[in-house]
Amino acid sequence: MIGRLAGRLDYRGADHVLIDVGGVGYVVYVSERTLAALPAPGEAVALYTDLLVREDLLQLFGFTSPLEKEWHRLLMSVQGIGAKASMAILGTLGAEGVGRAIALGDAASVKAAPGVGPKIAQRLVNELKDKAPAVMAMGGTVPAPAAPLVEQTPLRDPGAAAPSPSGSGAGVAAAQAEALSALSNLGYGPGEAAQAVAEAAGTDPAADTAALIRAALQLLAPKG
Repeated sequence: MIGRLAGRLDYRGADHVLIDVGGVGYVVYVSERTLAALPAPGEAVALYTDLLVREDLLQLFGFTSPLEKEWHRLLMSVQGIGAKASMAILGTLGAEGVGRAIALGDAASVKAAPGVGPKIAQRLVNELKDKAPAVMAMGGTVPAPAAPLVEQTPLRDPGAAAPSPSGSGAGVAAAQAEALSALSNLGYGPGEAAQAVAEAAGTDPAADTAALIRAALQLLAPKG
């Protein structure tokens, strides 16, 4: 199993890239979101990968974090969701957005992904809502992808500008995971905790752990 590739980005296609690893070129299929986050050809790059094996086909799919990879594997466990649909969903929503949509039962957000119909979207949120909390909690345990995944020093074209940082997605995921863990420790069930954290994060995407916990507790408070 090829779990991660690190090398030089050789070229970018519409839905895939070629990564040169020690003189061997690997074609890796990626989502639009991942493609936009990658550096220019000739620069250092690394992706977590999942290998799809069929009788007549071997395909590598690439992700910027283990969390995104785990969502891909879970999405594909739903009947009617293949690799193409999974990548479309991740490209539209991102790993954190997928977790939020599933925790909230928001099939409409899932349906916004190209090629995903309303029945498939509803089936997806129904089947995965009980599994979402465990995957969301991974956000607090996986390493932040920005530093190890994209090196700032170009391997070719020294005059090229260094790629911009991928943003605070890892920090947001960690905050949500920590808030989810805190609510679980307070005795809330995984499903209700995940839904409250997802709602709080949707209201304030940049909220830190403490703010998420406060907002989630307000949402979970009995309505009198």
